[in-house]
Amino acid sequence: SFGQNYPEEADGTLDCISMALTCTFNRWGTLLAVGCNDGRIVIWDFLTRGIAKIISAHIHPVCSLCWSRDGHKLVSASTDNIVSQWDVLSGDCDQRFRFPSPILKVQYHPRDQNRVLVCPMKSAPVMLTLSDSKHVVLPVDDDSDLNVVASFDRRGEYIYTGNAKGKILVLKTDTQDLVASFRVTTGTSNTTAIKSIEFARKGSCFLINTADRIIRVYDGREILTCGRDGEPEPMQKLQDLVNRTPWKKCCFSGDGEYIVAGSARQHALYIWEKSIGNLVKILHGTRGELLLDVAWHPVRPIIASISSGVVSIWAQNQVENWSAFAPDFKELDENVEYEERESEFDIEDEDKSEPEQTGADAAEDEEVDVTSVDPIAAFCSSDEELEDSKALLYLPIAPEVEDPEENPYGPPPDAVQSSLTDEGIGSEKKRQSSSDGPQAPKKKPKTTNIELQGVPNDEVHPLLGVKGDGKSKKKQAGRPKGSKGKDKDSPFKPKLYKGDRGALPLEGAAKGKVQAELGQPLTAGGAISELL
Repeated sequence: SFGQNYPEEADGTLDCISMALTCTFNRWGTLLAVGCNDGRIVIWDFLTRGIAKIISAHIHPVCSLCWSRDGHKLVSASTDNIVSQWDVLSGDCDQRFRFPSPILKVQYHPRDQNRVLVCPMKSAPVMLTLSDSKHVVLPVDDDSDLNVVASFDRRGEYIYTGNAKGKILVLKTDTQDLVASFRVTTGTSNTTAIKSIEFARKGSCFLINTADRIIRVYDGREILTCGRDGEPEPMQKLQDLVNRTPWKKCCFSGDGEYIVAGSARQHALYIWEKSIGNLVKILHGTRGELLLDVAWHPVRPIIASISSGVVSIWAQNQVENWSAFAPDFKELDENVEYEERESEFDIEDEDKSEPEQTGADAAEDEEVDVTSVDPIAAFCSSDEELEDSKALLYLPIAPEVEDPEENPYGPPPDAVQSSLTDEGIGSEKKRQSSSDGPQAPKKKPKTTNIELQGVPNDEVHPLLGVKGDGKSKKKQAGRPKGSKGKDKDSPFKPKLYKGDRGALPLEGAAKGKVQAELGQPLTAGGAISELL
């Protein structure tokens, strides 16, 4: 593509009916998974901008999502400390893990979807192995400082962890050995807390978002060269010097050439060019809204951002270019007098020279290969020749038939009479299994309890203690498990909410606390924010 490669204007919204909290694109940008406040995962077909699937995933809000490399699986975390893996095509849960403290982030290993990195609150990061449900607690720099964030690098060879004292550790993924480390310092050797670490899809760069409101961009190769207790210099330091904006979420563009950061104060997206470090664009959303998440499309200049429960799409302005349809078409600013050639409108051109058998005519005899498909370069990594043949790029959408007049898969009409009773039951079962609601008979997924030493089990997830978007402040704190005011009558609302709210499977000290809040939901706002 030519010209600048970043979005310039709003290009519509995606409304999930429920309140959207987090979103992530699959590796090709064909599907967008959105985690919602009522525990559902809504998968959008990004080409048609329509909902392709809804998975009734959790009871509590979904706070983190990640696609597997081949797009067949999704891993999700909810605010009730549960991590689940989902089969995208069937919508079934493969397995569950219950943690003692809230989950801030889940991430698949970029090349091995059997391993998942989990960042629990007030705990060292944990690497899960899905096949045998085992887990490994990653080593940390300082056992007294367990506010740790972590991320796999682009290929998953190393795990980068960062703590509240600005210390970054680089661990070998397979052995958890420390291979490099450094400290992020502000100008006067003061340390600053690491809020997040994000890697580019292309190249070896990564960024660190810190509490001092500066985004530092580093080259991963330099970090490894510097080794333990190295002092690498950031390639770029990006910040908003005018407003001193703190950043909620940062990420790279698909080609790694741009960096977008979402403000933690308002719905505003700042885009910088990585190579120069100059601010190229600020995209402003609705005033007064708070930003929750930002995701850049893997191969196109498109950004998805979430605020007030709605996904906003930002894209480039499409200019009509008629010469794209007719190469000899010229667009004129004003009328031009046309001079016609002598023989232009003659039936037979007398002045025409004899045609020569060259160029186009000669090329007509060549055989053109129309069957083999070239791999799309943007979908292949630099160490891959071919695309993944088993990849799940799109979801089939089956039309939902309320009352089918006849069963198209059943026996012929004369056989129906004899087996009417059996057939009625069979078609009912078939209809149930085709819908992806929770009522279909499914095998119960295996749940593994993850025991972590010395981790407090009464922590409240930051999402539940957030001040919210003005009008939903108190409701959000008092109802940690479900929908905000606007989707009270949502047709998609799980049946669970209609029963007794006190009978939720909550554990430990959190149980009494939440029940107390449910008794008086309007005064609970202060209680949870004090806990944070």
